[in-house]
Amino acid sequence: MRIFAVVPEAFGGHGGIARYNSDLLHALAAMPDVEEIVVVPRGTPFPVESVPVKITYRSAAVAGKFKYAKEAFLAARGGFDLVICGHINLLPLTAVLNFKIRAPLVLMVYGIDVWRPHRSRWARQLVNRLAKVWSISEFTRDAMRQWTAMAVSRFTILPNAIDLSRYGMVPKNPALARRYEVEGRKVILFLARLVSSERYKGVDEVLEVMPNLLKKLPSLLFLVAGDGDDRTRLQQKAESLGLNGHVTFTGFVPESEKRDLFGLADLFVMPGYGEGFGFVFLEALACGVPVVASRLDGSREAVRNGELGRLVDPRNRVELETAILSGINDPRSIPPGLGYFAFPEFQRRLAAAVREVSGS
Repeated sequence: MRIFAVVPEAFGGHGGIARYNSDLLHALAAMPDVEEIVVVPRGTPFPVESVPVKITYRSAAVAGKFKYAKEAFLAARGGFDLVICGHINLLPLTAVLNFKIRAPLVLMVYGIDVWRPHRSRWARQLVNRLAKVWSISEFTRDAMRQWTAMAVSRFTILPNAIDLSRYGMVPKNPALARRYEVEGRKVILFLARLVSSERYKGVDEVLEVMPNLLKKLPSLLFLVAGDGDDRTRLQQKAESLGLNGHVTFTGFVPESEKRDLFGLADLFVMPGYGEGFGFVFLEALACGVPVVASRLDGSREAVRNGELGRLVDPRNRVELETAILSGINDPRSIPPGLGYFAFPEFQRRLAAAVREVSGS
């Protein structure tokens, strides 16, 4: 089987979608029936270190729209048995390529990318011609069905995978502990991009309950990890709430430092209202850190509807405050139920999805 994939980012990318696509491609490459996967990424902001041997990664396509389309057409030569579109924004181009390839076309969907009707009329029409939609969560599937009226049977749920061998519980890194002055303090952690288009992630909500939390935990520290164009606003908000010395903005955190960062935390919090899933919850849990997630979005599926972590309505400040005060004293441990998201389980689900679409 040969597979053609058009993706926004994967290897050499950053963020949840890049990680998901990298895991998807790794899992596809591990399938015995797959001979080659030709991948055309729209972006590779970081160097591409290595890819599985079965993958031809056309990183030269990363350029302006015209050059990208040209490279994609060149890459689409030869016969393919399956075409994967890694984002609805790329669906018009992928559909045009598939007029030439003529293979089953699958669309990957994640969260806010499909929660509302797409701005492109062409993309809205094309979703009805897909062989299948692979959705990261039931929440995203249900939101997409609101405007497409697609039957449930046209979706396959493929939640994030986590390679548990890359994580684990670790003692506090002394250098990191000194850098963020965490010794002798309870620490709650948030980790995500701080961009103005993603204010739904819940940093504001946690900042707003911090004054009350400090009345009960005077030495509490809120570590806000990540960077983006909204960081300055959030820093100013923390200052206006009188939280100097109790909120630290770490800036961008490289992958190599993530596990040690989780090692500093007593609780991970991201009580948002716009997550399609929330891979970072799996990372926290895989490091033994208790979590507080939202029941209003796809993050509730990342914690298995409350089995793996606490769920709150982020609009309810009392509920959020109570969950943080309770969760911060939970013992650190890796929950057995996290195995549901282990990489072998993802491979099994993906193999079944490929067989369903290809008829093999």
